[in-house]
Amino acid sequence: HVQLVESGGGSVQAGGSLRLTCTGPGYSTTCMGWFRQAPGKEREGVAHVSSDGATRYGDSVKGRFTISKDDAKNTLYLQMNSLEVEDTGLYACVAVAGSCNFAKLKMIGRWGQGTQVTVS
Repeated sequence: HVQLVESGGGSVQAGGSLRLTCTGPGYSTTCMGWFRQAPGKEREGVAHVSSDGATRYGDSVKGRFTISKDDAKNTLYLQMNSLEVEDTGLYACVAVAGSCNFAKLKMIGRWGQGTQVTVS
């Protein structure tokens, strides 16, 4: 399996910003997304972007987070602004061929190892 590698996590104060990065091949023809999981909670879809650039966000991050990708660099980004304590969790990128939705990504996607985001 081709590996997805995340970076950019860290600790930040509430109200701050972070930018997550995910690298790996094959982005131009896949649906790419970000999920997060806090201790004791279900894995939650944060955002996804389709091969044609259409985006969708989870309700809790709309207006604060922006997903984007650079196909030439095989890189996926998640710009996170106005971070809240509730945004704390392990953030992982995920890829799946074809159509794009959170359920499909979660069930059959190819996952990275994740990067920790802690907001205090």
